[in-house]
Amino acid sequence: MESSAAFNRNTVEFVTVAAEYCAFLERLGEHEPDRIIDVLCKILPLVYLKATMLPDTDPEGLYLEETVTEQDYEEIRMQLAGFLGEKDDYLEVFVEDMKYSDTPVRKCISEDLADLYQALKNFVQSYRSGLEEVMNEAVAVCAEGFRTYWGQTLTNTLRAIHNVRYEESDL
Repeated sequence: MESSAAFNRNTVEFVTVAAEYCAFLERLGEHEPDRIIDVLCKILPLVYLKATMLPDTDPEGLYLEETVTEQDYEEIRMQLAGFLGEKDDYLEVFVEDMKYSDTPVRKCISEDLADLYQALKNFVQSYRSGLEEVMNEAVAVCAEGFRTYWGQTLTNTLRAIHNVRYEESDL
């Protein structure tokens, strides 16, 4: 019998997918451009699916250490930006301010993927603490972040990556 969100089967599956996403971005230089886009087109929907299955829990307000440094974030973002080049930019339509703007809102795939990396890596590192209380808090914080921020970011970015993969064949 599962005693907490930390040991829920769906949580364990999410941890596995989140860790794989982070590890993949940490090894970008080992892959060809076509392979990177292919993997992203496959892993992002899986991250989204597994996040929707996380158990409903409320954060307790425990302090969770953020292990992703600004330098870590920038390294990932810059590698992705360099790899994507001019294909990094896309127009965002799911921004509240868009209703009141005459100009489109520009977003970057590289920044979105680095944001997702930061959220997932911090989650994975907290989860790996092995302390059930910290693990439960990490699940709650991650699920809340999914609902309020990075879930929408993931879906918007996937749309842009889909465009790169299927509309642009010279990456």
